[in-house]
Amino acid sequence: MRGVAPKIAGVAPLFMLFMAGAISAFEDIERLRIWPLPAEVSRGGRRMYLSDDFKLASEYGDPSGILKEGFDRMLGVVRLSHVVGNSSGSGGSALLQGLHVIISSSNDELEYGGDESYKLVVASREKPSYAQLEAKSVYGALHGLQTFSQLCHFNMKKKVIEILMTPWNITDQPRFSYRGLMIDTSRHYLPLPAIKNVIDSMTYAKLNVLHWHIVDTQSFPLEIPSYPKLWNGAYSSAQRYTFEDAADIVNYARRRGIHVLAEIDVPGHALSWGKGYPALWPSKNCQEPLDVSNNFTFKVIDGILSDFSKIFKFKFVHLGGDEVNTTCWSTTPRIAQWLKKHRMSEAKAYQYFVLQAQKIALSHGYEIINWEETFNNFGSKLSPKTVVHNWLGTGVVERVTAAGFRCIVSNQDKWYLDHIDTPWQDFYANEPLQNIKDKKQQSLVLGGEVCMWGEHIDASDIQQTIWPRAAAAAERLWTPYAKLAKNPDKVTARLAHFRCLLDQRGVAAAPLVGGGRVVPLDPGSCLAQ
Repeated sequence: MRGVAPKIAGVAPLFMLFMAGAISAFEDIERLRIWPLPAEVSRGGRRMYLSDDFKLASEYGDPSGILKEGFDRMLGVVRLSHVVGNSSGSGGSALLQGLHVIISSSNDELEYGGDESYKLVVASREKPSYAQLEAKSVYGALHGLQTFSQLCHFNMKKKVIEILMTPWNITDQPRFSYRGLMIDTSRHYLPLPAIKNVIDSMTYAKLNVLHWHIVDTQSFPLEIPSYPKLWNGAYSSAQRYTFEDAADIVNYARRRGIHVLAEIDVPGHALSWGKGYPALWPSKNCQEPLDVSNNFTFKVIDGILSDFSKIFKFKFVHLGGDEVNTTCWSTTPRIAQWLKKHRMSEAKAYQYFVLQAQKIALSHGYEIINWEETFNNFGSKLSPKTVVHNWLGTGVVERVTAAGFRCIVSNQDKWYLDHIDTPWQDFYANEPLQNIKDKKQQSLVLGGEVCMWGEHIDASDIQQTIWPRAAAAAERLWTPYAKLAKNPDKVTARLAHFRCLLDQRGVAAAPLVGGGRVVPLDPGSCLAQ
């Protein structure tokens, strides 16, 4: 199937004088080996080492333990690459004792559009034996921890963790508020550890929305307490998610700064619903789309979204609405009679269904995301709280934003990960604001999402199909437009380094050479593949 952020203020002039040198030329930027590229970076030429007991120092209350967990995870991945020795002989003045974290907001609710900015200084002028990380929110601090982790390298001679080119000064924030990755658990079931591994890998590239395409034509793996027979549509009793499993995934993601966007794709892509409730089918022999004439259909949708509202706390819910073949409605006599009674064509019935589903979602406090067919067919009728999810054609984003709707970009020719012939360069070059000059229209583009449709992936190959191409899109969504490479090949070395870093961290990222899910062509360094 299927906003430009405000400009970041420059580094304070006095501190700029303190830094050994600012990175300005593009070729120097590419030597930084940070992905995605921060908004502003300056650095020096000194080497420092992490002490054995490198510690977190913060006055932040950390009521939920999110900062402490994030710090521990950061240290864990930094120490993954090799067995670390004793740093006591690495030079006292060059020893970094810890990281001082300053967070100005005590609110640790994960809110869409919240402040994700951070400032990272290694080492601090005030406390030279400490790095300093400042953020408005704990989730901005988590991004800063990810960047700090990429500054750390293993010194093979001393067998300690070092940071080169200190002092560092990094000021950073995302370009777009919505930076998504979609997974599909209907075409193939993904075990909980596989989903959690995907979430962990998303944090490394600063993606912040996991779009969970939970159910589809093939299977309905999620428990819905209001309608417990729905998961009769699962592939097997073992290939299911309990309601508590889903809540656990949401909490796991939240503690890492990632929203979970739940999707039910209606009225099409829903054949599996009828395995437990056959009344949802137009007929036994014509099973999709869901029966528009039956009030029970909308009661089930209401029950699902009511249950969703208890665990999926993201402000949006995705209602699909794409690829709807309405033939079963007109060829099923009782539905055809209902259409005639209500003076509806198949097209009008499609509109009626989508708008009814939207009303139900709104009643549960959600704003709505729909695939672009809904806009293409009856855009002016959609709720003003609709976000249109582009996936089909070019020019859609301009039309959507010109009509005053918000938009998310996932055009299939560039950002569909299951299109394994699409190289990473195309992912990098795909610009969400292409041909949109009007500032108001630009502000309506929330961001974008790479889509990992599940027809040909499962837990065995999902990561190497996602990475490193998703990282190319992640930089497009994070880094200021002016800092992005006009020619993607210019960032090859830096992306290759990030791909090697993912592999070191246990993420099965494929080589850059070729499209998705490729294997190394020959023996050699991961940096050259």
